Amino acid sequence: MSSINFNSSASNALQTLRSINSNLSNTQDRVSSGLKIADASDGAAYWSIATTMKSDNKALGAATDALGIGAAKVDTAYAAMDSAIDVVNEIKAKLTTASESSVDKDQVQLEIKKLQEQLTAIGQAASFNGENWAIQDSGSSTTVVDGFIRNSDGTVKVTTATFNAGSYAMFETIAGGVGSGGLLAAVMTIALSDTSTQGAIDGYLSTVETALGELTKGAAALGALSTRIDLQDEYSSKLSDAMDAGVSRLVDADMEEESARLSALQTQQQLAVQSLSIANSSSQSILSLFR
Repeated sequence: MSSINFNSSASNALQTLRSINSNLSNTQDRVSSGLKIADASDGAAYWSIATTMKSDNKALGAATDALGIGAAKVDTAYAAMDSAIDVVNEIKAKLTTASESSVDKDQVQLEIKKLQEQLTAIGQAASFNGENWAIQDSGSSTTVVDGFIRNSDGTVKVTTATFNAGSYAMFETIAGGVGSGGLLAAVMTIALSDTSTQGAIDGYLSTVETALGELTKGAAALGALSTRIDLQDEYSSKLSDAMDAGVSRLVDADMEEESARLSALQTQQQLAVQSLSIANSSSQSILSLFR
C-alpha cells in the first residue's frame, strides 16, 4: 500500500544513509589520524593501557636523558683519572732519574713540583655541571639515574647505579691551590733535595707505585660503570621501541583495511543517496493515477 502521509521506503533509505555516513565519518577520522582508538569512547580498556604505556615511555625517555648526564660525569672523571696516571708516571720517571748520583736532585724536585701542581689542576678541572668526582670526601658515594620501572602493584620507581666516588677520589680537598687527601695524598708530599738518600728515593718510588695501583683501580671502576651505562642506554632504547610497538598494536589503525573500507563506504553512500532519491520519487508516481 502506498501512502502520501508516510513513505516507509524513503524512511528506510534515510536510516541506511545515516548509518553509512556515520561509519564513513569514523573511517575518515581513522584515516586522517592513523588511530583506531583515539579517545576513551573508542575503546576504554585499550585507550587506558595505551595512555599508561605512553606515560611510562616518556618517563623512560627522561631517565635515558639523565643517563646521558651520568655518562658525561663518568667520562669526565675517567679523563681526569687517565691524565693523573700519565702525570704520576712522569713523577716515577723523575724519581728514577734522581737515583743517579750525578743528577741535581733540586732540579728534579722543581720538575716534580710542577707535576704535582698539574695533578691539582687536573683534579680541579674534573667537574661536570658542578659535580666533581675527583674531589670527594672519603667514603662518599654518588648515584647515576639509569632507568624507570613500573612494579606489578602499579607503583613506579626510578633505578640508579651507585659509584663509591670517595674511594677513588684523587683528592679530598684542594686548599690554596694544593690538593690533599685522597689517592694522591702521599704523592703530593714527595720532596727531593740534594740530601735525599737513595733509601728516601726508593720510599718515594714505592709511594708512587701504590698511587698508580689505586689510580688504575679507580680508572677500572669508572670503565666498568661506563660499560654499565652504555648497556643500559642500549637496553632503554630497545625497551622504548618495544613499548612504542605495543602501543601501536593497541591503538593504531590498519591503513590498508581502513582505505578499503573507505572506498566501500563511499560507494555505499552513493547508492544510498540514489536509493533515497528513488524512494522519494515513488510518491510522485501516485499522481499519475489521478490523471
